[in-house]
Amino acid sequence: MAFPFDIGFAKSARAAGGLVILLQVAGQTAASVDDVDPEGAVARAAGIAKFTGKALKTLDVLAPHGASADRILVLGLGEAEKLTAHDWLKAGGAAAAKIRGSEKATIYLDAPGVTVTARNAADFALGMQLGAYSFDTYKTKKADDEEARGGKAVKVTLVTAHANAAKKANDISDAVAEGVILARNLVNEPANVLGPVEFADKAKALEKLGVEVDILTEREMKKLGMAALLGVAQGSVRPPRLAIMQWKGGKEKDRPIAFIGKGVVFDSGGISIKQAAGMEDMKGDMGGAAAVIGLMHTLAARKAKANVVGILGLVENMPDGNAQRPGDIVKSMSGQTIEVINTDAEGRLVLCDALWYCNETFKPQFMVNLATLTGAIMVALGSHHAGLFSNDDTLAGRLTAAGLATNERLWRMPLGREYDKMIDSKFADMKNTGGRYAGSITAAQFLQRFVKDTPWAHLDIAGTAIGSPTDEINHSWASGFGVRLLDELVRANYEA
Repeated sequence: MAFPFDIGFAKSARAAGGLVILLQVAGQTAASVDDVDPEGAVARAAGIAKFTGKALKTLDVLAPHGASADRILVLGLGEAEKLTAHDWLKAGGAAAAKIRGSEKATIYLDAPGVTVTARNAADFALGMQLGAYSFDTYKTKKADDEEARGGKAVKVTLVTAHANAAKKANDISDAVAEGVILARNLVNEPANVLGPVEFADKAKALEKLGVEVDILTEREMKKLGMAALLGVAQGSVRPPRLAIMQWKGGKEKDRPIAFIGKGVVFDSGGISIKQAAGMEDMKGDMGGAAAVIGLMHTLAARKAKANVVGILGLVENMPDGNAQRPGDIVKSMSGQTIEVINTDAEGRLVLCDALWYCNETFKPQFMVNLATLTGAIMVALGSHHAGLFSNDDTLAGRLTAAGLATNERLWRMPLGREYDKMIDSKFADMKNTGGRYAGSITAAQFLQRFVKDTPWAHLDIAGTAIGSPTDEINHSWASGFGVRLLDELVRANYEA
């Protein structure tokens, strides 16, 4: 995958022109690099500008006579004792924004008053790659800086005493960046380009990384009894697919861990059609599937020592003479029957068959599903946390910890019998919505009926996968939420 920056690491470097970036923590001065600033111009400029190294603040200095750089920039890191992995990511993203338009850059990571580790350096590089991402596939005129470079990557040298270890750590960071960017690209693609079949082809492409991929067609799913998933797809001329990806990097005897993604490539609401305003955003209703395929790419690219299954339920939900109606009753693969109260509560119908198939086929240690499932979770949590529902405290705790480590934060929501009763149906085993109140909870209660006793978690990412607030590492409508979170979960807890 092509990155906007060609990043290398060195223990020392002489800047031969181009941009030089120095880092500074609060209360300290920037690193002194003799050939870059032989006359102490940076220190004088900092005093005049009252630059103190506050987080993500910058000081731009015209390189003095005799300097080996054309331009010098000082980037603040904030208080050294409070620096987190996410702060290094954001610093890298902030640096990326300043490098645009440069042909090359040298960044001195080691700063007075802070100990920079190899992981910090790799996180900085990851922040640069993510922060520079933009989706301009369909723009006939590219940005001026890209036009000037002719599409070539900017050469960046990161200077640190831990250069050798940082190179190894950056191999993992590059794999993470590739997974996040894949997820962002898929969510940003228009629905007329990315249908269920095309999305399944993207999963099939992971075979080049060693992932085993099987694609189930409509006919095969019908034989399995997946009438809940197929009911959502029946109003579209585009056939559904179930993509099954397996990465076998662990011991043969180890049961796999499993991730399932909702992949509604476009959600009109079906017969229960959505309002026209904002419906264009429903091309992103496959954010859960995008996160899962991005995760599988990352795990395979970094050769994760774990056995992992990824499953994508891929459909399009459209109104049509053949579309399912409110009041229809369908039988899921589990044998349980579902009264369809609202055809716009379709994601859970896709996931319930995918979850059941995963559990019965692979007998995983746990299952985590991701879905842009409900607007109700945005009412509860806004766009800064995803909703976490789980039947297992250990799994929930590990997911929460991974969210804190990556700043893809989760907030655990309740499950309970009282909520479960809200989806009981007069005519079937259950209905697909419990009404307006506790909408995200009743959706989770619905999914829980299809996991048996297997440890399971449901992540409602409706507020975080698309249209979430941008920051230094994401300027895109699609965030790729979930890839870094789940990679951290696997890396911290489930690798041999």
